[in-house]
Amino acid sequence: MKVTKITPAYDRSALKPRILHIGFGAFARAHQMVYLDELLSQEGGDWGVMAVRLNSGAQALSALDAANGLYTVIEADDDTLTAREIGVIAGTCHPERDGRDRLLDAFGAPDLAIVSLTITEKGYCLSGHTLDLDHKGIKADLDTPTAPKTAIGVIVEGLARRRAAGQGGLTVMSCDNLPENGALAKAAVLAFAQARDAALARWIENTCRFPATMVDRIVPALDADSAALIEEVTGHEDANGILCEPFCQWVIEDNFAGPRPAWEKVGVQIVPDVRPFEDMKLRMLNGAHTFIANLGAVTGHATVASSVADPVFRAAARQLMGAEQAATLAPLSGVDLDAYADALIARFGNARLQHRTTQIATDTSAKLPQRLLAPAKAHLADGSAWPLTALGIAGWMLYLRGKDEAGNDLPLCDPLADALRDIVAAQDGAEYVSALLSLRAVFDADLAHNAEFAAAIQKAYAELTTKGVRAAINARLHSPVL
Repeated sequence: MKVTKITPAYDRSALKPRILHIGFGAFARAHQMVYLDELLSQEGGDWGVMAVRLNSGAQALSALDAANGLYTVIEADDDTLTAREIGVIAGTCHPERDGRDRLLDAFGAPDLAIVSLTITEKGYCLSGHTLDLDHKGIKADLDTPTAPKTAIGVIVEGLARRRAAGQGGLTVMSCDNLPENGALAKAAVLAFAQARDAALARWIENTCRFPATMVDRIVPALDADSAALIEEVTGHEDANGILCEPFCQWVIEDNFAGPRPAWEKVGVQIVPDVRPFEDMKLRMLNGAHTFIANLGAVTGHATVASSVADPVFRAAARQLMGAEQAATLAPLSGVDLDAYADALIARFGNARLQHRTTQIATDTSAKLPQRLLAPAKAHLADGSAWPLTALGIAGWMLYLRGKDEAGNDLPLCDPLADALRDIVAAQDGAEYVSALLSLRAVFDADLAHNAEFAAAIQKAYAELTTKGVRAAINARLHSPVL
C-alpha cells in the first residue's frame, strides 16, 4: 500500500485565531481544516483557527494542545493512503475546561473575522425554520444569557461582547447538512437576540453575515481499526486523527461581513446561490445514505460499503438517486447528475472507511425532512412515482422498532428519542405508522394532511414487515435482481 505524507509547508508561528470554529468534531477536522491547511501551504498567511467544543471533547482538545496543535487526516481508498498533518490550529477552547468567559471574550478579538459551525442539525435548536424558544437549552440560556451553553446562546453572547468592545460584525458560517443553512443560522441567532435585546438583534442583522454552504466528504466516526491505521502510518497515537475518503467539496455563498481566506485558490466554489448544490447533495447523497442506513441496519449490514456490495441495495441506491431524487432537482449548469450518481455509488463502496449504518441513522428525525420528505413533496406535486423514497421513510419507522431482522438490538440516538420510544411501546402496524406521521417536528402539516402520502407510507411499511426488507426493495426496482 502506497502512503504519501504531507506536512505543513507554512510558518505556523504567524497564525492568528482569525476563525473561531464551534463543533471541532470529525467532519470539521477532515474538511474545513484541510482546505485551510492546503491554502496556507500554497499561499502562506495568518489565517489560524481557534478550535472550540461546547459539550464533550475537552480531553481531545487537551491532547491537541499537547501535540502542538497538530493532527493527521488520512485520505484512503482501496489503493492509496495520503496522510496529511494539519497545522492550522492556533488555539483551543472548551468552556468547562477553560471557563466560559474565555470563549465568549474571544469573539471580541480584533483579528477574528469568521465564526464557523459544525454543530449538527440538532445544534440549532430549531422548530421548523425558526428557533424553538421552548427548547430546554434555549430557555435556560435566555434565563442566564451571559453564561450560555447552547451554540446559539454562545454566538449571541459572543456577539454582544464584540459589540460592547466596539468591534464590527462577523461572518457566521454554518457548515452543517441543512438546506439554506445560512438562513437558518441567521434566523436562530436573530430570534435569540431579539428575545434578550432588540438593539443587539438589530446590530447583528446590520453588521453580520450568514452565508449558506454545501459541504461534502464522507467522514466516519473513528473506530479502533482506523485509530490503529493512523498510529501505524504516523508512528504515534493521535486523539484527533481521522480517516476519510479522498473526495472533498465545499461550496460557499459569496456573502461575508469582512475578510476571508482565498479558499477559491484550493478548489472551493464561491457562488451567488448555494441552494442548487445543497439540494443535489442533500437529496442524492444524504437521502441515499439515510435509505441505506436505516434499511441496511435492519437487514444486518453494519456499514455502507457492505450495503452497496449487496446487489439489491446497490441497485436501489442508484435508482433512488437517479429516478427519484435527481428528478426533483433543477438543472445545474456544468453538472451531469447521472455521472454524479455513479460517483456516489463508487464512494459508498469505499470499504476502507467502514462508515457504520447506525452512525448515519443517528438523529434521523432531524434529517428526514430535507433528505426524503422534500423530494416526496415534489413528487406528490408533480404526480410522479416515488416508490423507493416511500420505502426509505418507512425504513426509518422500521428501524425505530429497535431490532434488526436477526433480532439484534439497534441503537436509537435521536433528539426525539423519548417521544419515539413511547410510540414504539404503545403502537404497532398501521396505528404505529399513523402515530409517527402525527409528529409535527418531522412531518409538517402539508404532509400530515395528505392522504396520498399517508397511504404510500402505510403501504411501504406493510411491505417491509410482511415481505422482509430485501424482498420489499427488490419488488420496487425497475430491474429486480433477486
